[in-house]
Amino acid sequence: MTTLHYELAGPAGAPVVVLSNSLGTTLEMWDPQAEVLARTFRVLRYDTRGHGRSALPPPPYAIDDYGRDVLALLDLLDIERAHFVGLSMGGLTGQWLGIHAATRIDKLVLCNTAACIGKSEGWRERIELVRSRGLDEVAGGSAARWFTQGFVAAHGSTVDALTARLRTLSPEGYIAGCEVLARTDLRDEIERIECPTLVIAGEHDPVTTVADARFMVDRIRGAQLVPIDAAHLSNVEAAPAFTDALLKFLA
Repeated sequence: MTTLHYELAGPAGAPVVVLSNSLGTTLEMWDPQAEVLARTFRVLRYDTRGHGRSALPPPPYAIDDYGRDVLALLDLLDIERAHFVGLSMGGLTGQWLGIHAATRIDKLVLCNTAACIGKSEGWRERIELVRSRGLDEVAGGSAARWFTQGFVAAHGSTVDALTARLRTLSPEGYIAGCEVLARTDLRDEIERIECPTLVIAGEHDPVTTVADARFMVDRIRGAQLVPIDAAHLSNVEAAPAFTDALLKFLA
């Protein structure tokens, strides 16, 4: 079992909500939601393998590894079922769980994600960039992918904290995540998801678009779509609207 760094907060015995981070972030990306959710839920957030304080097993990984890490963590904590909220890479993990571990997932929230994120060539280019120059250049361009220009101008300290954290990550763990994204295509499988599903999309997201979100909604029976006035890290940029949508769906 891969050793994952996690935090568990909220009332004992309350329904569990698992929060899964995006590529290049850690569990702290969920700070805008964690305290609010923990008033009524048991909130479990963790660093994906290769990120933050979680272990870095020898790559390569597959999306199956990310999904099985979650199941192993639930087993470790004696959690039979949970709601799952994943953003971007975390949303791919959520899709895998909805397809392959439906008995463990109550409600599924897929945020700023897609059944196939980007193109493999783009991820290969990113991998070569990190191998040759480290994470500094990727971190320097992350604000434009994660946030709208208006948010960057108005909330520089928030943006700087997230990009600074990206610079502290393991380049090997980041590259392994890029490799997972380059290889993962669940477009032919997501129709097997049967749990209640909410899809949250950033209206200005250049990475995973509203069209990507509609593709999932059209194929997951009963799925709901909530557009948010934000770019890729919508849970940070539009925290009140994001958290409100989340609470209404999970209630």
